[in-house]
Amino acid sequence: MNPRDNPFSPGAGTPPPELAGRQQIIEDVSIALHRIRNGLSAKSILMVGLRGVGKTVLLNRLKNDAEAEGLVCVQFEAPEGRNLPAIIIPSLRTVLLKLDRVAGVTDAVSRAGKALGSFINAAKIRYKGMEFGFDLGSQVGVADSGDLDYDLTELLQEIGKAAKEKRTAVVLFIDELQYVPENELAALISALHACAQKQLPVVLVGAGLPQLVGNVGRAKSYAERLFNFPVIGALPPEAAAEALEHPVKERGVRFTKEALEEIFKQTQGYPYFLQEWGSNCWAVAKESPINQSDVDIATTLAITQLDASFFRVRYDRCTPMEKNYMRAMAEINSSTPRSGDIAVLMKKEVSQLGPLRQSLIKKGMIYSPAHGDTAFTVPLFADYMKRTLPMLN
Repeated sequence: MNPRDNPFSPGAGTPPPELAGRQQIIEDVSIALHRIRNGLSAKSILMVGLRGVGKTVLLNRLKNDAEAEGLVCVQFEAPEGRNLPAIIIPSLRTVLLKLDRVAGVTDAVSRAGKALGSFINAAKIRYKGMEFGFDLGSQVGVADSGDLDYDLTELLQEIGKAAKEKRTAVVLFIDELQYVPENELAALISALHACAQKQLPVVLVGAGLPQLVGNVGRAKSYAERLFNFPVIGALPPEAAAEALEHPVKERGVRFTKEALEEIFKQTQGYPYFLQEWGSNCWAVAKESPINQSDVDIATTLAITQLDASFFRVRYDRCTPMEKNYMRAMAEINSSTPRSGDIAVLMKKEVSQLGPLRQSLIKKGMIYSPAHGDTAFTVPLFADYMKRTLPMLN
């Protein structure tokens, strides 16, 4: 069929033509933000899930919805190896610029701007190499102690006071939160907790890999009472079929029942893979309906493309020993192989492999769903490891 009309959109954070199966989380976040804006209590939200489940797509949608309601929103990613002040300062400046445009008294915004200036000056001393092309002035004695926990709390409180005066709320949308160092994550949690205690409208909607739940719990013991942790997983068969059928129906095309069942079997309902298979099915099918033979050809193409990009870029980040560890994981017929079983296959003691396992967790390649268990953060990665390293070393 005509490639110019292909409705599917496989890509990092690219919105799918049909955001199926996510209505409940969208509604839950909308309710929480509405309550916080109106001075009522609600928890911040941290969405957790594997790669390819659409967390970034959801963040984008939630931000767009919140902005449509008049909330002050900023969105950014926490990249691996960067400190929190360096990535949050430009976003908080954007928050202040947006607040300044909202009708109302501006004294509180001015105070918050000076608090941000003080925070920047203190952060420059603690974190080397931080340079910003703007000067906001400063406010002596506010957010300038050099203690991140204390300073970030004071800063977000000043921003919260400005937002409250403007009758709005500030929403921080942060992706890849699992990469924020534990002590800096603790400071962010403390600041949000202080804002919640004073009923100041500052809220976090974040996303990260499954290990984020453990990271947050270790950072602050009360974190489970401050956040909701919705799990964003694979789509059930009905929602997966909806994600495939609705986009093509608008173009007078349909899938056979057998084709839909085969795609679900191959993708296990993971949204990114549904887009890959849908796109390739469209490319190979000559006419409607798209049938199982089309899916068989599309499967070969999709796997080849995933091996060369989606899987490969993650695999290439790992050392030879880390690759051996993941290959041993793939050899075990379990979605959550035990550390002891992996050690037996690698002919090592569990304690010897501890640093290797921790390194892979830190890189976001694996996580521990329960004590002693290990799982890939990338769906279908075990099959990729077997294709790439046919023999276990």
